Amino acid sequence: MYRVPPLYGLPQPAPAPRPPVPVEAPPPRRRWRWVLLRWGLIGGVWGTLLLAALLLWFARDLPRPESALDAVRRPSLTLTDRAGHVVASYGDVVGETVRLADLPPFLPQAVVAVEDRRFWQHGGIDVIGILRAAIVDLRAGHVVQGGSTLTQQVAKNLFLSNARTFRRKVQEVLLTLWLERHFSKREILEIWLNRVYLGAGAWGVDAAARLYFGVPARHVTLWQAAVLAGLPRAPSRFSPRSDPAAAAARAREVLAAMAGTGVISDTQADDAASRIAFPAPPEGAGWFADWAAQEAEALVPEGEDAIVRTTLDARLQAAVEAKLAAVLDGPGARLGVGEGAVVVLDAATGAVRAMDGGRDRRASSFNRAVLARRQPGSAFKPFVWLAALERGLRPEDMIEDAPLHLGGWTPNNFDGRFRGRVTLETALAESLNTVAVRLAEAAGGPAAVAAVARRLGLAGRLPDDLTIALGTGEVGVMELAGAYGAFCNGGWRVTPAGIETVRAGGHATVPPRPAGLRAIAPEQAVMMQRMLAAVVGRGSGREAAVPGRQVAGKTGTTQDFRDAWFVGCIGGSVIAVWLGNDDNRPMQGVTGGSLPARLFRDIALELRGG
Repeated sequence: MYRVPPLYGLPQPAPAPRPPVPVEAPPPRRRWRWVLLRWGLIGGVWGTLLLAALLLWFARDLPRPESALDAVRRPSLTLTDRAGHVVASYGDVVGETVRLADLPPFLPQAVVAVEDRRFWQHGGIDVIGILRAAIVDLRAGHVVQGGSTLTQQVAKNLFLSNARTFRRKVQEVLLTLWLERHFSKREILEIWLNRVYLGAGAWGVDAAARLYFGVPARHVTLWQAAVLAGLPRAPSRFSPRSDPAAAAARAREVLAAMAGTGVISDTQADDAASRIAFPAPPEGAGWFADWAAQEAEALVPEGEDAIVRTTLDARLQAAVEAKLAAVLDGPGARLGVGEGAVVVLDAATGAVRAMDGGRDRRASSFNRAVLARRQPGSAFKPFVWLAALERGLRPEDMIEDAPLHLGGWTPNNFDGRFRGRVTLETALAESLNTVAVRLAEAAGGPAAVAAVARRLGLAGRLPDDLTIALGTGEVGVMELAGAYGAFCNGGWRVTPAGIETVRAGGHATVPPRPAGLRAIAPEQAVMMQRMLAAVVGRGSGREAAVPGRQVAGKTGTTQDFRDAWFVGCIGGSVIAVWLGNDDNRPMQGVTGGSLPARLFRDIALELRGG
């Protein structure tokens, strides 16, 4: 059938509309779920990116955690006495590296009990401990407990500063988690034990045990372990050296905490608490320590830790301090004596056994035993008598004690009397001034006398006139003690020294000692000792006599009683004593034969006991 083609250009009828297909709308809950999921995914991505950026920002200047055992510190200098007990330390003192297996178990137990009871259970951050500390602090109204764990302390102490900022706290958390991941609990505790600061420059329990108790950490007792464990909270306040009472109270708290955790019994805690007793460190040893540390500087390689064994006798040092303090606080106070200094040294070697540089080192660190330069008065006369012996005179030779006029100067004896002809021995025993001047002139004048004094070790300023015979030059207490060594040891010059050995870099070094030089001929040395013994036996130094012992020495008193000396020998030791005032104020009639001679005798009696 033929179809009629459409008529283009003519309007066509609209197709019939199709009925709409019904679309089922999603339930409202499902729609919101998808919206939340979509935005959650978007937020999670951005949140992760933001958190990553924050972590990168917090961690951008973090130190390498691998450097946990590479702490940077000042080289340490530790001084011990002759017996090996620590008397002083300088710089940052670090002892031997210790392992838990090396230590008595109660030392790490004490640390855990008082610092981090849940150390073995938590993962580095102790949420329970933080909440418990917060409750305790709220009840007390101030900070009583901290919530930081031992791992956090390691992270903070090894890597971070003490700045109290949010950033540092975040860094502490990051490092804490790193430490927990890379070290075992035992290793973290060992790092803490070896690197914690425990006051007085001591880093680690071994250094602190040696410093405070004179023993390595492996040998500490229960109460000593409690003292060490109690120090980290406030090392300066709880230091046995700065406040023994506070240190003991803190140790008792640690013992109670140990009993509370069950690692020791209440009976053990009470027994250990009753044993707490700190030996009082000799305060005056600081004078010696400062001097010995200066001596050691030239002997220690730069940047190396060093342990210096000194010549100090701690028992004698304590006795010297006590004896000098008793004089200054007792008769000295009544007679206008403000200061004093004492040096005790070995006559044969010059080794300094004790030194006290003044009344109170805390009030003034000026060491009068080493730094002060004072007129020795008649304590200088032995050098004049030696110069005369070297010109051929002998102790029994006679010399005139009579008025003497030298231009406008007229020297007189202390008591104003003249004795006529006397022996050289009697003249020295009675400390006659006119004889001293005559002998100086006969020996070749002031230059010859000064040469003798310098040969024996006096390096101070000496006058170039005959007043040198009366001790108007300037000497130091230690310097004069060293020079008297030759009078006491048979004529050999000695140089005062404070160091026996220096151990640094794994090697022990003995300081070089000057070769023994004979400063006095043997025969003249015997004569000098005989005359100095007469000073004590029947002359101006009778107060220095020690029953049953030979004592040889010389008194010295300067004009207007501004200086009073006694320097002498007993049993192979030289003891030099000076009393006076820093401002050169006169004392009230104090002579070398009074308080200084008695102080010499009191110290000499301590030597006898040793």
